[in-house]
Amino acid sequence: MKGLTDIPGIAVGHASDYDGLTGCTVILCEQGAVAGGDIRGGATGTQEWDLLSPMNVTDRIHGVCLAGRSVFGLEAASGARRFLEHKGVGFKFGPVKVPLVVGAILFDFAVGKPAIRPSREMGEAAAAAATDAAVEEGAVGAGTGATVGKALGMKNAMKSGIGSYTVDLPGGFKVSALAAVNAAGDVKDPATGKIVAGARKTPDGMEFADGARLMKLRAVQPAPARENTSLVVVATNASLTKVEANKLAQLASLGMARSIDPVNTMNDGDLVVALSLGEKRAPVDALGVAAAEAVVGAILRAVRLAPTLGGIPGLKK
Repeated sequence: MKGLTDIPGIAVGHASDYDGLTGCTVILCEQGAVAGGDIRGGATGTQEWDLLSPMNVTDRIHGVCLAGRSVFGLEAASGARRFLEHKGVGFKFGPVKVPLVVGAILFDFAVGKPAIRPSREMGEAAAAAATDAAVEEGAVGAGTGATVGKALGMKNAMKSGIGSYTVDLPGGFKVSALAAVNAAGDVKDPATGKIVAGARKTPDGMEFADGARLMKLRAVQPAPARENTSLVVVATNASLTKVEANKLAQLASLGMARSIDPVNTMNDGDLVVALSLGEKRAPVDALGVAAAEAVVGAILRAVRLAPTLGGIPGLKK
């Protein structure tokens, strides 16, 4: 299993700054992909999101750029566009081709050096590094500074990162997910219901405090800072319309709800982008079930493959 690059036509590249503890991840689909999106979080930062709407005249996009450092990270998407323009990839518009790249960001200012941000050059480097080899996972790209479990603040949080996972279906269909997990909540394994990574009761311990329980107590206490957001890209080798791609994104978001608790809060900008690359039709509901499963797998891998970094403990030894 290679993760998101199991889908033919998808390439993934990362650029990581381990001094600043931030980075960006670029997903390329140079031949164009029918795309849709779903936003469930209350603090989202995006660029060119309207490209995903069925009301938009364009029927395909050419890439997605995920980045850290909140709104400043949106600059990285311009680097991915520049890379694609130099390759002659884009939507034909008069005498030029315009690459259509959707950007989305997460908030990782709480780690590393805040003055270091994903730049246009970093976005271009991530695009240039994109390959159809197995997706590199852990504390890389947009997941370099990612953390989870912030119910008791950063001193009790845990390291997270990038994860990717594929689900196979009959008929040769595949649905894959890539997740940059920077959640306010805890990550749980739906198979056991147990917390895998999240808010720890003490800064030097590994006993979990249960972020959802703490949030209920905050009915009369201040809420945690809005320093989060999990970003997901799902892709399939099935052929979908733009409306169906939007539905696939909605169904895929259920995987986030199953594995992050609490999720989609006012302190998160959680979203899903769905990509369709293929010529053979498949029922979107079946693909959606697989997409939710793939998202769960990607989120679990994001925390299980994240090492200790920046003084924040991770699960990878």
